[in-house]
Amino acid sequence: MPNISAHNNNKIVYLDNAATSWPKPESVYRAMDSFIRTKAGNPGRGGHSMAAAAKDVVDETRMLAARLINAPEINRVIFTFNCTDSINMGLKGLLKPGDHIITDCISHNSVSRPLVKLERKDVRVTRVKPSPGADYPSVEDITVAINDRTRLLIFTHASNVNGVIQPVAEYGKLARQYNLLFMVDSAQTAGIFPIDVQEYNIDLLAFSGHKGLLGPAGTGCLYIGDRVKLDSLREGGTGSYSELLDQPETLPDKYESGTLNGVGICGLGSGIQYILGETMVKIQQHERNLTARLIEGLQQIKGIKIYTARDIKYQAPVISCNIAGYDPGDIGNILDHAFNIKVRTGLHCAPLAHESLGTFPSGTIRLSPGYYNTEGDIDRTIAAFAKIAATTKVMGTN
Repeated sequence: MPNISAHNNNKIVYLDNAATSWPKPESVYRAMDSFIRTKAGNPGRGGHSMAAAAKDVVDETRMLAARLINAPEINRVIFTFNCTDSINMGLKGLLKPGDHIITDCISHNSVSRPLVKLERKDVRVTRVKPSPGADYPSVEDITVAINDRTRLLIFTHASNVNGVIQPVAEYGKLARQYNLLFMVDSAQTAGIFPIDVQEYNIDLLAFSGHKGLLGPAGTGCLYIGDRVKLDSLREGGTGSYSELLDQPETLPDKYESGTLNGVGICGLGSGIQYILGETMVKIQQHERNLTARLIEGLQQIKGIKIYTARDIKYQAPVISCNIAGYDPGDIGNILDHAFNIKVRTGLHCAPLAHESLGTFPSGTIRLSPGYYNTEGDIDRTIAAFAKIAATTKVMGTN
């Protein structure tokens, strides 16, 4: 490992927003603190003022989430533990033995692992590779994979490894043309890139609350369109129809058994309010500018290989890179301890994506700027990589 002395700069450069965004807006901290102190009743359980106040917060956040994705009905937005929970609810609540689904080769394990389990239950899965000369499957290649048992297309909006944005609007149009259901994993894009479930013909949309939406961990949502009939994965108390032993069929109750994460949902609502106030256009432009600056700077350093979209307009604020001759984990440790720069290394819970990139099994160094990063953060990161690469080169000549 290169011997690099620590910098005196104590400011954290946090470039792991693809895992969870940090810091959160001050309004999120304040809203959660106020909720847990004054409104932390059980939402929908009981008629007292604290329970009613908690329910009001949950209802407002559901409305904000529905507005963000242009959901036609507010109650079709279901609160979940996280994006992984949303995906499991969608896949396992929908698919039956004999069904066939089509997906991509860049999915996070939140998609890949449920599909592998479903394959063992006789659900057939076709994984379509990116088309030649492109970063994503073409509509034509997906069309070839459709058969008379195909029920669902599920695609990732943007890769959590190299940030490639896939044309989900085109995929949704194809799904509707063949009367198929369409599901999208938008963990890396919700809150940064506009997603219109009606315009894109999305029947199931999964997203996390703690990444681009700037909310706390332990929050997520699943949008369920009116063409979808899902079995519930959990049954229990909903605060409604308590006289029934069967799970209620009404939305969102059918899928929200047990006490909701009220304080987390409060933080999520505050995060969405912040995004709507700042505007997604402003957030997206800032993060894209930082990403372009990072890519341009790293491209000037010898010994670094970068994994990104071929065309910057299809690039989310997530990139991967490696320094020749060194394990990504070692570089991550150097960045952390010598430069106070926080990145993610390894396989990022996406082995299929790394296999397609040729970076399996060691993985990559992933850098994911967020809205609170600055150009100075990016320049400091580029300088750190340059110093590490230069030290590597000197060591290689000895």
